[in-house]
Amino acid sequence: MPTPAFLDSALDVARQAAQAAAEVIARHWRAGTEVEIKSDQTPVTIADREAEAAIKHVLRAAFPEHAYYGEEEGREGDGDFLWLIDPIDGTRSFVRGYPMFSTQIALMHRGELVLGVSSASEFGELAWARKGGGALLGGKPIRVAATNAFDAQTAISFGNVKTLSRGPGWNALAGLVQRCGRTRGYGDFYHYHLLARGSLDLVIESDVNILDIAALAVIVREAGGTFTDLGGHALSLATTSVLAGTPALHAQALQLGLT
Repeated sequence: MPTPAFLDSALDVARQAAQAAAEVIARHWRAGTEVEIKSDQTPVTIADREAEAAIKHVLRAAFPEHAYYGEEEGREGDGDFLWLIDPIDGTRSFVRGYPMFSTQIALMHRGELVLGVSSASEFGELAWARKGGGALLGGKPIRVAATNAFDAQTAISFGNVKTLSRGPGWNALAGLVQRCGRTRGYGDFYHYHLLARGSLDLVIESDVNILDIAALAVIVREAGGTFTDLGGHALSLATTSVLAGTPALHAQALQLGLT
């Protein structure tokens, strides 16, 4: 396990990398940019590519021996340390002029996520955490709510539920919705920030990849929450769904059979 001193240093570098990406993104956000459609039918822009390059430039200067896995350039290198990078998570929002997008940077050590930075630069939120160090949003410590039951006060959020809607857990989800006082679909980084700071109680998502959620998982966990896939399994590079919430609600939701 990396030492706390190493993780603090790496977290500082990751925040610098996020700031470098924010400067690239701001330039294109104001000027506009051409949009391409990738083979998986998702959009990509020059802002995505330049932001990823800016992030790697900062990280590699500090950690040239580490491996990297970016949304735009894929996997590069091998080793115990792997940086996970999504330069613009929410490109569809970016190209539509809607500031619900973010830069996600996380570090994995031997398969375990140990730090994360979530920078929603145009939205105005920056969150970060490292294992054993707590979670911060805007420089202030945050904590998940103490919610321990699904009732009229419970707030939950959903994202990317297409796959979930075709599965056997759809009826279970409908029953859960009926028990809660507030349901939203904030999506992308935002509902995880809300969860980590105690403003939401549970997040359910399908159709994600690890680059979307790695940093956010560290932040939620360090804020006292529980973060797994919908089956309750630990996150890995192959993860495609999320069940995240207060420990009590996560445990109860897991028993409902949402997969």
